[in-house]
Amino acid sequence: VRYQGIRPAPGYPSQPDHREKKTMWDLLDIDRLSEGTMNLTESYMMLPGASVSALVFAHPQAKYFSVGQVNLDQVQEYSARRGESGVEGTEKWLGSTVLGYEKK
Repeated sequence: VRYQGIRPAPGYPSQPDHREKKTMWDLLDIDRLSEGTMNLTESYMMLPGASVSALVFAHPQAKYFSVGQVNLDQVQEYSARRGESGVEGTEKWLGSTVLGYEKK
């Protein structure tokens, strides 16, 4: 049986912000479910190292995509939706390959 669908994960082109891993972590209550055997570091690396996370879309028409470069207004809006007062954190986690402008 061949898998039909996609499995994008935080940090990859379709979901470049690693901080979204914490959102998934909290929604699924991983600390409780894993009984403390899985952890996120401050840089959102998962421990133990063999741990993986992804969003799974099991549909034959699902396609991978990349987030292209984003402009300052998009970063400001995304930061505001995350409840942040500025864009510095978002700029850090999106990185220079996603930002379509030079950071100040």
